Amino acid sequence: MSWIPFKIGQPKKQIVPKTVERDFEREYGKLQQLEEQTKKLQKDMKKSTDADLAMSKAAVKISSDLLSNPLCEQDAAFLEVVTAFDTAMRRMDSFNQEKVNQIQKTVMEPLKKFSSVFPSLNMAVKRREQSLQEYRRLQARVEKYEEKERSGPAVAKLHQAREELRPVKEDFEAKNRQLLEEMPKFYSSRIDYFKPSFEALLRAQGGAVEGSAACPSAP
Repeated sequence: MSWIPFKIGQPKKQIVPKTVERDFEREYGKLQQLEEQTKKLQKDMKKSTDADLAMSKAAVKISSDLLSNPLCEQDAAFLEVVTAFDTAMRRMDSFNQEKVNQIQKTVMEPLKKFSSVFPSLNMAVKRREQSLQEYRRLQARVEKYEEKERSGPAVAKLHQAREELRPVKEDFEAKNRQLLEEMPKFYSSRIDYFKPSFEALLRAQGGAVEGSAACPSAP
């Protein structure tokens, strides 16, 4: 998430305290990093679940191919071993599918929902930046008229410029204040939001391990 500031003349007056700008940049930077990490986590989880399913499907394919091998018809003991192996691989595949379905509901979908907040946040930051640029433009205009000789027309233009500046200033301050309040709250919410998801992921992984251990072994 990023924006490209408009290139305009800057007013002489510091309209936004440097401490406020630093606070804003710090909080927004943390959210940019969080967005990047969330996207990476989504991709990694997708790769992990795809790999799990591919592994168990491949194992079932191997056991199925072994069952169709002529040796199984010729050797009863070998058939018994391969049948037990096939049963174990199909159970593992079933456990994996169940685990992936659980991960999809408890981890992948919450990640997707969490990620959906970032575009609206990015838009709010962009609107804040646009409002700031307009604020700077009108402040520079007010300063220009303040420097002119106080003739009738100049005073009228100064008054008009100040009138135009006031709602823009209020708009920026409102947007800035709202984001400075909401960004830290959203960042802090990540722990409470994702904790249940990763607890469910650990349970799913543990269930898969127990399920695999329960599969019958070949004699």
